[in-house]
Amino acid sequence: MKILIVSGLMLKLGLMKKLLLLFFIAISVLNVNAQLLEPVVWNFKTEKISDSEYELVFEASIQESWHLYAQYLPPENYSLPTKFIFDSLIGVELIDTVVPYSKVYEEFEELTGAVSRFYKNAAVFKQKVRVVADVAYVQGAIDYMVCNDEQCVKLDKDFEFPIKGEVLAVEVGNAETYYKSTIELNVDKSILEVSKQSMWLFFIIAFVGGLLTLVTPCVFPIIPMTVSFFMHGGKTKSKAKLQAMLYGLSIVLIYTVPIIVLTLLTAFLGSNILEADFANTLSTGWFFNVLFTLIFIVFAASFFGMFDITLPSSMVNRADRNADKGGFTGAFFMAFTLVLVSFSCTGPIVGTIIVQSLTGLTVEAGIDYSFIDLLVQYGEPTVGMLGFSLGLALPFTMFAIFPQWLKSLPKSGGWLNTVKVVLGFIELALALKFLSVSDQAYHWGILDREVYIAAWIVIFGLLGLYLLGKIKFAHDSEVKYLSVPRLFVASVVLVFVVYLIPGMFGAPLKALSGYLPPMKSHDFDLKGIARQNAALILEEIDSESNICESPKYGDLFHLPHGIKGYFDYEQGLKCAKELNKPIFIDFTGHGCVNCREMEANVWSEPQVLKRITEDYVVIALYVDDKTELAESEWVMSLHDNKIKKTIGKKWADFQVYNFNKNAQPYYVLLDHNGELLVQPKAYDLNVDSFIDFLDRGKVAFGEK
Repeated sequence: MKILIVSGLMLKLGLMKKLLLLFFIAISVLNVNAQLLEPVVWNFKTEKISDSEYELVFEASIQESWHLYAQYLPPENYSLPTKFIFDSLIGVELIDTVVPYSKVYEEFEELTGAVSRFYKNAAVFKQKVRVVADVAYVQGAIDYMVCNDEQCVKLDKDFEFPIKGEVLAVEVGNAETYYKSTIELNVDKSILEVSKQSMWLFFIIAFVGGLLTLVTPCVFPIIPMTVSFFMHGGKTKSKAKLQAMLYGLSIVLIYTVPIIVLTLLTAFLGSNILEADFANTLSTGWFFNVLFTLIFIVFAASFFGMFDITLPSSMVNRADRNADKGGFTGAFFMAFTLVLVSFSCTGPIVGTIIVQSLTGLTVEAGIDYSFIDLLVQYGEPTVGMLGFSLGLALPFTMFAIFPQWLKSLPKSGGWLNTVKVVLGFIELALALKFLSVSDQAYHWGILDREVYIAAWIVIFGLLGLYLLGKIKFAHDSEVKYLSVPRLFVASVVLVFVVYLIPGMFGAPLKALSGYLPPMKSHDFDLKGIARQNAALILEEIDSESNICESPKYGDLFHLPHGIKGYFDYEQGLKCAKELNKPIFIDFTGHGCVNCREMEANVWSEPQVLKRITEDYVVIALYVDDKTELAESEWVMSLHDNKIKKTIGKKWADFQVYNFNKNAQPYYVLLDHNGELLVQPKAYDLNVDSFIDFLDRGKVAFGEK
């Protein structure tokens, strides 16, 4: 396959070769949409506010598993934000800036070690404009990046809004672009759709948490008393069953209604009073996280038997007296009594569900959310509490309806205190998680990754020893022998401890990546040391031998691990011919997380680094760079017939036109005539596979 350089440089081909090439180009153009990645579909419309004011609406439908980066990212995050560029404003004035109208997800990215803000499934943006003439027209483009677990794609999308009158042509640079007076709309109405799978998963986890609460010392002994309450006092079986169901419903309402009020209040405060991201402040702010850390430590100490946490006896007694009333009132206050009495065991679990469900909930400042929007945005806390309360209420209800099941329950004993102590260790681990959130957000440096992992190793190591009977607390019964279930749980805990140990030396521990501090906070990183040692190999290699002249744009770009190369295709091709070496093209980007991962984990390997440096002339082409080209270097795309004015747009178009790919990283091996040596390679962390890719390219070049 011959490559046509976008800047207009044509390889010297015979007439027959040119005709064949044009034929294959025509075939590839017919199939380009099927081969290029387009994870986002944009739709545009205009909404009239008044005779002089309109809203320009940008709607993005995002494919599943992909995410679109938000407009504003933290300074330490090098991903590319979504950017709206207004090239032509005819008869209109912009009012403020583009405002997002969709839920923004916030997560820590382990590789970048920074908070990332992005949209899932769909996103909506609006820009207010004021019409000041008889003809009103807006034209521009959206620069954006979308990523999934395997690759990132840097894209741009032109937009036009013919608001009023008719515009026949607009001058853009040296090119004349014609616009239609109307645009077709295919609006995706599911702009606030949330992941059903994640909701169901959270519901199931909370439900299991409710079931586990049943076997705590605060709850388990209450079961026989509850059943006795419903089955005695002259009640018929049908009346007892009705009251039991009302009892279970009351437990659900007591736990769920307050959380609904709390989440809606959070939404109200966030979007209407504070004009800020209130929920995110709650989940990442230092005050709340430190407060929850201290609370969980106190609960853990209580679980270990240091002291008991109880609500005021007057409150419990008042609820107990009201429980003697019949009908719904009696069932409700019986449920309320259960909630109060079991608080010391259920409190930490309920608190965990509340905080975890609030993490990541955000509202954008200045947006007037409808009630339905708020329910969708803030449904996760309600779902979590509903799952927990159902898990707690269902066994009570079923035992009350079928009292004969009580015979199958184990008797109360020392095992209940064992459950309580186990929960205490888990509370300590969770306390560190809350502290870690603030530590990362405010860069305190208290809980670096290895310190955090070391603390977990100690906590779960002590838990394993406790389950084996090597450690005892104040209220523990004597362990005469080790039961099979206890041995099994102890084995699982100790296996987890063994799994954690390599993390002290830089192992990624991917199964826990969402719960651990980022890798950048890890001081003793053996992989990092290995990468540094690999870079020393360059001292034994004359890397300057791959450079014929000073690289163009060398002041803007740099290759990793001290590799020397070029950042312009034509200059790199010229040098490759001079040195008689094949070409290694790296289509990359500043905001490409997977590119950095390939460089850190594959390029750093000594065998890979040696081959790239000795055997190839390296050309890194940044597809997302915003540097403006001199007018003499502007190129007319052979792909979409548009002028490319920046370095990034030039090389992005070059990749699309020649290889029908728009994802990065993407690695291409070429000879001096621009012919492919082997099939190009994308994101792949298999080092042996990458070595084979480089070796096959070298062999193919030698056979030319």
